Amino acid sequence: MSKNRIITLLTDFGLSDVYVGVMKGTIAQINPQLKVIDITHDIPAQNIAAGRFCLMNAFAYFPTETVHIAVVDPGVGSSRRAIAIQCANFYLVGPDNGLFSGVLSRESALAKPAPTGAAPTKRIASVELTNPQYWRTPQPSSTFHGRDIFAAVGAHLATGVRLEELGRAIDVASLVQLQIPNCVVTATGIEGCIQYCDRFGNLITNIPEHCIKSNNWSVKISNSSDPITIPSGKTYSDSKPGDLVAIIGSEGCVEISVNGGSAQSVLKLEFGAIVQLLFDFNN
Repeated sequence: MSKNRIITLLTDFGLSDVYVGVMKGTIAQINPQLKVIDITHDIPAQNIAAGRFCLMNAFAYFPTETVHIAVVDPGVGSSRRAIAIQCANFYLVGPDNGLFSGVLSRESALAKPAPTGAAPTKRIASVELTNPQYWRTPQPSSTFHGRDIFAAVGAHLATGVRLEELGRAIDVASLVQLQIPNCVVTATGIEGCIQYCDRFGNLITNIPEHCIKSNNWSVKISNSSDPITIPSGKTYSDSKPGDLVAIIGSEGCVEISVNGGSAQSVLKLEFGAIVQLLFDFNN
């Protein structure tokens, strides 16, 4: 049965070239009735970790059966697999390079065990895109799978083509996982890392709010001979203009910010940099 599911696009293509428009044109050639929503095309070039973070924090805001096409693909044309994934309520299409690992980790965390005696519910299935019938061309460009494979496959999937028709089944456990260090909770604090920097220079960590055991806490940065301790606050304006402050951001994680400025410019921290959250039980 024909469908008209929503498609989202997330890429590192920017908007100064024709790439995004061409992907949308490819989708429209297959089904002009499909609604296409841009999540972002400003992922830093080839930054899979940033794409992982943004998709992980966006997918839940879309209707059931949305098809998310994500292309941050420095390995385009290589032996990396092109994949499609069917989750409980949505689909993912793109390269198998860890870009979807954040979404899949959240889906796995939400999965509920089947009742005793009941057959387990299959929540996630994946295929390698080996059926060129659903590509734009059976001879795709070695540099633009976003157009020739992912946009076309996403459009067919959004129109109602079944996942298993798109290629050969692959084990979900075999999908590439982008290694993000886990935060570690201790009696006195939490050790985590920077997982994303937004356009304002806010440094977003992997420390979730629910791990914080005290109403009074601070963040310590020890990446130099002169460690920095950053006080916590509720809003950006809880510090003086130009001062650092640590808050809980909209994603529910601790972020380091500067009131009216860029924490990344001040601290020079990159993806994976270690940060420590310290509890203060005396106040």
